[in-house]
Parts: sequence; structure tokens; C-alpha cells
Amino acid sequence: MQYEDPVVLEPTNGVEHVGEHARRLRKAFPDARVERTAQPIGSGRYACLPWRLLGTHRGELAGVPGTGRFVILHGVHYVELADGRIRRARGFFDLYDTGTQLGLLPARGGLGETALLLLRGFGLRPQA
Repeated sequence: MQYEDPVVLEPTNGVEHVGEHARRLRKAFPDARVERTAQPIGSGRYACLPWRLLGTHRGELAGVPGTGRFVILHGVHYVELADGRIRRARGFFDLYDTGTQLGLLPARGGLGETALLLLRGFGLRPQA
């Protein structure tokens, strides 16, 4: 099985590595719960699984120490199926929004975000 998401730097291969990643997530968010936000959509070998994670960031994850902040993340996993099993899973969620909820990044639309965009060379965004 191959797995990847925004927190995993390189795709993981094998059930053992996926299990290690799951243990790191559980340690970082010990009260986490994942809820289905819609019915899975699938056709043949492929499916999309929408979800929401709710939990308190208590421990280190991806080099970020626990912040004690509660987060709500919305995401999807695209999965490839073979022989009734998941062979590949790719998870997607908004990493910037996660950083904002954890207090690591400025809120969207504010002066802090504009400053970050300028530093990254994106120029000014027009205000609506």
C-alpha cells in the first residue's frame, strides 16, 4: 500500500509505515475523531472519501510542537482499489488553514498574509 498526505514528506509504502504515520497522528491529536462528511464517491477501481477531523493538537507533528489548539480540518482521500483492498491513498487538506488554526500563520485576507505573499514574491492581492 502506498500513502501520502500534506504532512508526509515522501509517500510511504507498506502497511507498517502507514501504521507508524497513524500512531504519530494519534500522539499529536490524542482526542482526534474523523467523521464522514458525505457519501463516498466511486467508480470501479477509484473512490473519493470526504472527511472532517476534529481534535486538539497536543503533541509534535512534522516538527511542530503541540500548540494545545483545537482544529477542524476538512479533506478528502482519493483511493485506488484492487482485490477489495486500498492499494494507494492520497489525502488532501488545506495546510495553510491548518497553520492558521494552530496559530502558526496569519489569517487569510489580513496584513500578515499580505506580508507573507510579498516576501514570497507574489505581490499585492487586490482587496474585494
